[in-house]
Amino acid sequence: MAQDRGKYDFYIGLGLAISSSIFIGGSFILKKKGLLRLARKGSMRAGQGGHAYLKEWLWWAGLLSMGAGEAANFAAYAFAPATLVTPLGALSVLVSAVLSSYFLTERLNLHGKLGCLLSILGSTTMVIHAPQEEEISSLEHMARKLVDPGFFVFATLVIIVALIFIFVVGPRHGQTNILVYITICSVIGALSVSCVKGLGIAIKEAIAGKNVVRNPLAWILLLGLVACVSTQINYLNKALDIFNTSLVTPIYYVFFTTSVLTCSAILFKEWEHMGTDDVIGTLSGFFTIIVGIFLLHAFKDISVSLASLAVSMRKEERAFPAANGMASHSTYELLHTESTEDMEDREMGLPFDSVSRRNGAMTSS
Repeated sequence: MAQDRGKYDFYIGLGLAISSSIFIGGSFILKKKGLLRLARKGSMRAGQGGHAYLKEWLWWAGLLSMGAGEAANFAAYAFAPATLVTPLGALSVLVSAVLSSYFLTERLNLHGKLGCLLSILGSTTMVIHAPQEEEISSLEHMARKLVDPGFFVFATLVIIVALIFIFVVGPRHGQTNILVYITICSVIGALSVSCVKGLGIAIKEAIAGKNVVRNPLAWILLLGLVACVSTQINYLNKALDIFNTSLVTPIYYVFFTTSVLTCSAILFKEWEHMGTDDVIGTLSGFFTIIVGIFLLHAFKDISVSLASLAVSMRKEERAFPAANGMASHSTYELLHTESTEDMEDREMGLPFDSVSRRNGAMTSS
């Protein structure tokens, strides 16, 4: 019965994670279109500190779509381990990249399509080999996990890095380096997932009839989630306003996934009982996703498609025989010229091996 219940929870979490990716991928497009409309009107842009997007209905539609996606994601973490839910965020990369090519006129070339495919394959591999997290059945158990020395050190480092990027690195390099704002969103996102997981446990206990309202941990997790999500939304808006959507989405995915997997491994001890094949499979899947993200990022400005590739191959095929014929003719002329010059040297009485024309040196026997 428990095994059947576990499979039931698995598929619920899987369905919620997929729907979450669809909503979140679409939210990037809606938000970007809203920000572009504001830029055309001459309003102060979000990247410059403006908040005019709060009056734009498209931006609010994107926010509602992201809220629906995050709610589905929230529920997915309550039913399935983080290492199953988080990799499926690659689907939002696919949704965002495809929709941006249609609605934002941002080109998705052949490399980008291959990158999307590799991201999906890598995510599938990670899901197949996902480790089983240590079961946490109550908020008391979650509290013991949160004060574990390993997680405490990790959370402290995350907060320090986030503060340095917000107050030191961001004002200097945020407008020119895409990694600055995305790093802030990603490291804070690792803590938000921990809060979501804890609140999911609290909701399960509340449904079971336990009084979780008087538990201070539930309120701490809720306030932590609000603070983390607010920070993520703010700096993600800045990144979307300044940089290309097809770049922000995949890079954010890689950084966010890395942060969440690290946090889950420390907090829930998911890797302790994994076999060698699962470790290799999980790492291979993640590196496959990174390669896919690289293809999306590195070659986005190169206009390559299947049609242009076929035309280029036909041109090369036509040019090769002609070039080959010219090379053969040139080689024949060179050999004929060298042979004629050797005969002239002999007639002039020079030694047969006295001339070396290949390296320009004169030798005599």
